[in-house]
Amino acid sequence: MKMTALLIICFCLILGSLGKPQFPEQEKDPKFWNAWAQRTLKNALTLQELNKNKAKNLILFLGDGMGVPTVTAARILKGQLNGQNGEETQLEMDKFPFVSLSKTYNTNAQVPDSAGTATAYLCGVKANEGTVGVSAAAVRSQCNTTQGNEVTSILKWAKDAGKSVGIVTTTRVNHATPSAAYAHCVDRDWYSDNEMPAEALQAGCKDIARQLFENIPNIDVIMGGGRKYMFPKNASDVEYPNILKHSGTRKDGRNLVEEWVDRMKNKKGRYVWNKTQLLSLNPNNVDYLLGLFEPGDMTYDLERNAESDPSLTEMVDVAIKILKKNPSGFYLLVEGGRIDHGHHEGKAKQALHEAVEMDRAIGRAGLLTSDHETLTIVTADHSHVFSFGGYTPRGNTIFGLAPMLSDVDQKPFTSILYGNGPGYKVINGARENVSTVDYKGNNYQAQAAVPLNAETHGGEDVAVFAKGPLAHLLHGVHEQNYIPHVMAYAACIGQNREHCMSSSGSAGLRPAFSIVATILSAVRLLC
Repeated sequence: MKMTALLIICFCLILGSLGKPQFPEQEKDPKFWNAWAQRTLKNALTLQELNKNKAKNLILFLGDGMGVPTVTAARILKGQLNGQNGEETQLEMDKFPFVSLSKTYNTNAQVPDSAGTATAYLCGVKANEGTVGVSAAAVRSQCNTTQGNEVTSILKWAKDAGKSVGIVTTTRVNHATPSAAYAHCVDRDWYSDNEMPAEALQAGCKDIARQLFENIPNIDVIMGGGRKYMFPKNASDVEYPNILKHSGTRKDGRNLVEEWVDRMKNKKGRYVWNKTQLLSLNPNNVDYLLGLFEPGDMTYDLERNAESDPSLTEMVDVAIKILKKNPSGFYLLVEGGRIDHGHHEGKAKQALHEAVEMDRAIGRAGLLTSDHETLTIVTADHSHVFSFGGYTPRGNTIFGLAPMLSDVDQKPFTSILYGNGPGYKVINGARENVSTVDYKGNNYQAQAAVPLNAETHGGEDVAVFAKGPLAHLLHGVHEQNYIPHVMAYAACIGQNREHCMSSSGSAGLRPAFSIVATILSAVRLLC
């Protein structure tokens, strides 16, 4: 039996090698690799000229759940979608000159959640899992621990400094990531008052949707999903009027969208709920924009109705065109939020296409801004137990099979696997034979080692890509809460302003000790 298994494996390996995509002929020549390395070296040497400008604009792209394996797999997918092998492709974030690692743990969790991490990279303070915009002194779901433990975000720091601010997400606008930008809530799941316990409401705690419009009332751009949390309970949804689960949820009877429209009617405010309305806007005539495109989260990009639902790239394009009109600059938070959802469902194809779409949005933002004055950071809140391997040959489809059978059960397996999740399946007491199912389908759930209804986050560090003014401050390995402090320092907002004033009163980014050092050096030369 063992000999038979070995023969099968060897045969598969031979077939795999015969079927390998031919890598480019030029790669056989050492000159190709040497020349590439020399070009890279030449570019690296230019980074000695550090960009120490003041950052007029700040953009944070947050790939929810976009760990390093997801970045690599998305890179390969991007290349393969363009007809290449994929491995040699560059993501837009790959082109950023500075890369560091972020430690993602929450104050009470080794493997974090998206709420505690959002508080870290938006408010600059590490927090407990499940809480947003409050310090670690606040306890999840305990309303009476909210007051006095609120922490503010870089979005508020930017708004207070006179900048325009925006939030764009593919999840609900009151989901974990965006909510830490404006809310102070001990439970990330308190989307509207419908999801809150009676005692929390009686104690005066506010739901997250309400806080979106009340805490920082003039957020310039808000786009994503989450319509149903803004409307009275059982109010029919404008897009899905006959589907009860999409109806309004609010018990207080308030129509938050109508209230926003009334407040903004004389301020060039516009509310839109579909792609046609969004793309028909003239950004020059809009100062405030509320776009709610789904009752809950927006649909996966692979399933998106291109006629009625805007892509993340389209939303980012409109957002920046509105925000950049402010001569004082802007802060924009962009979340590719459904990368995370795809992984939780074990649907790697959905997750990776979401990551590729976010990379397109990063590219679009780069075309609309200048690295001279815009600090752009791309990172993740946490990783997932997602992996790909199996000694696949060059150019193997990222959703394909490994070129061998298991030497234990003699069955094929996909390159992509999960450590746990809904993809765990046992057929007749044995692992499912993936060759009998459509493992390249959009909603195929990759096999998992441990059965769970939802796959879990991973606990390893995540990458932080940075470009623009003072991007070099993101280097090495840092705590996640360091990120907004760098952004604030670069833009001279929040608590980081002392270094920004020169003797003439104009903004400058040379710290005082640098000026003193320069004077001392000059004195030595003169003497």
